[in-house]
Amino acid sequence: MGRCKSLSSIPHSPVGFLDVFRFLHDLAKPGGGLQRAISTRGGLSQIRCLSAPPATFSSSPDIEIEIHLAPAPYQKQIWKYAIGIRQHQGDDRQPYVSYERVWKGETMLLSRPDKEDEKDELRLTQTHLEQISANGEFRAIAKFFQSVLYLHLVPQLLRHPQAFSGYGVSEDPFGRSFLERVTKTPEVIRQERLAIIEKALRIAVLEFKHLTLIKDEMGIPHLQAKYEHWHGDAGKQSEEQFSDGTLRLIGLLWSLLENESLLLLEEPELSLNPGIVRKLPSLMYRIQSQQPKQIISSTHSVELLSDPGIGGEEVLLLTPSIDFEGTLGTQVQLASSFQDVRDLLEGGLSVAEAVLPKTIPSEVYQLELRL
Repeated sequence: MGRCKSLSSIPHSPVGFLDVFRFLHDLAKPGGGLQRAISTRGGLSQIRCLSAPPATFSSSPDIEIEIHLAPAPYQKQIWKYAIGIRQHQGDDRQPYVSYERVWKGETMLLSRPDKEDEKDELRLTQTHLEQISANGEFRAIAKFFQSVLYLHLVPQLLRHPQAFSGYGVSEDPFGRSFLERVTKTPEVIRQERLAIIEKALRIAVLEFKHLTLIKDEMGIPHLQAKYEHWHGDAGKQSEEQFSDGTLRLIGLLWSLLENESLLLLEEPELSLNPGIVRKLPSLMYRIQSQQPKQIISSTHSVELLSDPGIGGEEVLLLTPSIDFEGTLGTQVQLASSFQDVRDLLEGGLSVAEAVLPKTIPSEVYQLELRL
């Protein structure tokens, strides 16, 4: 299991926070690496926190990430990985590693720049994490980052993938090729997952009866569902007729069943009935207990955070802050670190009641002004 220990350059939104883990995934995955991870995001200027000092021709502040990995929450860390990234001062402005460090327990295995880097500075344009020839002693970290999964299924992309024929996003995080991914899953595993999803849909979707994967005459995969009508016959529908909520629930459940490491979810409550959203935390917990994984989800949902099983130590609150130099940034803090939140939770309130009021913009009343 992994957790983010400290980030010196956090964007001002949960999306930016989740992208820290996606960035590490892009660093470590086959065909990825530092240069590709940065270029696909539009360069260092697009990664750097908005409140960070701007890079100039003569100076460039580091972007820093440090990750601690432990087998379970509150257990002693096994690994620690830290990286600093800077822009080269000169005509090429190429990103490079200002430092890269790895610890196993309390023992430091790697500290860069090293003597070899000093002989050949071009080596610093790559991390040791991305190189099989260099990460042998800490390949477990690379494998962990490679297994990070992000899926934010966009129903329109799944229904009409042919209508979006432009440049694709690496690894299809928005579900354009979701059905191809399902098809490529070994049949036994695929059928097992679809059976679990079908069971959930029978509870969540009125008159839903059966879910299967079929191929049309062109060999294109489709999801097909049967719905029980009042006269007893079952009508069939494909994903093109499914509601947004049904498609997003299918994608969410598939992701929960597919991933065995770190799963990133962005507002999983979107398009879902509030009654279903209230059940998501317990559903995630049951699946997680069968297939150990860590789930990080962004949300503003009252229903999602009303589950009494969610503790203040499981919730991270992102709040704007100003440091001693007057620089605006974002603090990421455990909800349980606030005394008033702890008091409210101990008094029987839910996380939604105790924490969400802290996320309301102070000037929100101005939205009522009529221009």
